[in-house]
Parts: sequence; C-alpha cells; structure tokens
Amino acid sequence: MTVLVTGATGRIGSRLVPRLLQHDERVRIFVRNPARAEPLAELGAEVVAGDVGEEVDLREGLSDADAVIHLAAAFRGVPDDEAVAVNERATVTLGRAAVEAGVGRFVFASTNLVYGPGRGRPAREDDGPAPNGAYGVYPATKVSAEQALHELHRASGLDLRVLRLAFVYGDGDPHLGEALRWARGWPPHKRLHFVHHADVAQAFVRALRADGLSGGTFNVADDAPVTTVEVLELNGEPMPADAASRELDDPWEGIVDTKRARAELGVRPIYPSIYVARDAGAL
Repeated sequence: MTVLVTGATGRIGSRLVPRLLQHDERVRIFVRNPARAEPLAELGAEVVAGDVGEEVDLREGLSDADAVIHLAAAFRGVPDDEAVAVNERATVTLGRAAVEAGVGRFVFASTNLVYGPGRGRPAREDDGPAPNGAYGVYPATKVSAEQALHELHRASGLDLRVLRLAFVYGDGDPHLGEALRWARGWPPHKRLHFVHHADVAQAFVRALRADGLSGGTFNVADDAPVTTVEVLELNGEPMPADAASRELDDPWEGIVDTKRARAELGVRPIYPSIYVARDAGAL
C-alpha cells in the first residue's frame, strides 16, 4: 500500500512515519520544506514537495497513492485566518483531490476537543460537536473539516476514517510540558485524557488496513485519564496554593469513550496509562 502522509515533519507525523515504515507500508510524505524531511527520507520515505492547499502540487503526491493520512494542521499560536485556511480549506482541497485521483482510503486526524463540555459522561462519537471556545478556533476548524470530508464521503464515495485524538504525548514530545499552560489554572480534580504516540500509530495503521469502516469516526485515547494534580507532578511542579478552592463545572469535559475503537479497530493501548509509559522510559 502506498500511503501519502501530510504533516509528516510535525510532532505526530515525525513519529508516525517511522512506525508506518516498520509496518512495511510504502510511505510518501508531502512537505513544504524537503530539508526538514531528510531524516524520514533516510529511513525510506519518498519525499514530495508542495503545498497541501494547492491542487497542482497535490497531483504528484496523490499519483498512484492507495491511501492518505492527513495530519497537516495549524494548531496553537497561529492567526485564526491561517488556522481556517490550513485546517478547513486545505483539507477540503486535499479531500477533493483524493477523490479525483481515485485514492482508496482517507484517514483524517481530528481532536477530542470537538466535543466540548456538558455531556455528563465520556463523549461518544455520535455526540454532536460543541467545541469549547477556550481552546481557540482550532477545535471548530476541525469540526468544519470533518463535516466537509463526510460530505465528500456521502456524495463522492470517499472512504473516510476520522480519528479524534486525545492529548498526544511521549517519545520526547514536549506536549506534556505544554499542558501546564492550562493545568496551572485548573481545579486539582479536573482530568485530562492522554494517548501515547505509539498508540496513535497503532490506531492509524488499523484505520488504514481495516475494511468495512468507511465513514467511521473513532475516539483514540488511553485507559486512564489523569488529574491536574498528576499533570503537575509529572512535570515536577507543585499545586498552586489556591487550587483547592477552584470549582469544576464539568468533570467529564475532555474525557472520551473508546469502546468503538476497541471493538471496530481492535485498538488496545500499548501504554494504557501515562505511568506505564513513564516506567518504560517512553515519555
């Protein structure tokens, strides 16, 4: 299987591509800056230069591709219009180009931030999205991208699989430390749902290879969300003195149900908790 991966030099992509190659996939990576892709090229990835939002650039990348893994995204710290351009418009452009090229499978990386608060339980894939504006426009752009891709699935037969990822960490990713940006202001008993890069890769490989799941959406997370107290401790920080007085409006915000991924994709976390990963030296 020839798999085109966008966002291959990003945090998820740079850790996913080597694992795809280990699974004997032929990996073609679509990048703006080929120099950044040299470590992946040395591992055996084919490099194609271009802009994911430009149809002309996409033709070479999609030529003879069997599947697409779309990771490219504008996350935190970018202007809203850039986030919309990358996360929404470029995704639609890629989806349409994939249909025109006859690509058989399209796996899209989304986020569990699309759910927002107010469920009173772990969020399930059939819950309507209602992202919390506290996280900026990123979750809303992912909702719009999902909806556009599902429309392509219905109208044009795009074999779509959406993976809604929890808070990704591990393999030296600084994301765990960046969680302090929010955790310092949270109540001590608020929880955060994590997923290790190894388990993100597991989910993508299974989504690529599983038949009969076209149009499916799957939550991807570990088995043991951790509290604010634990996030701070894992980062070597003390709990702020006023934390115990903070109220928690929704203890379930950010927590997802993973039964569908277990049942339909066969995902079983390699690192079921962040402590397993820590003890294995995989942080």
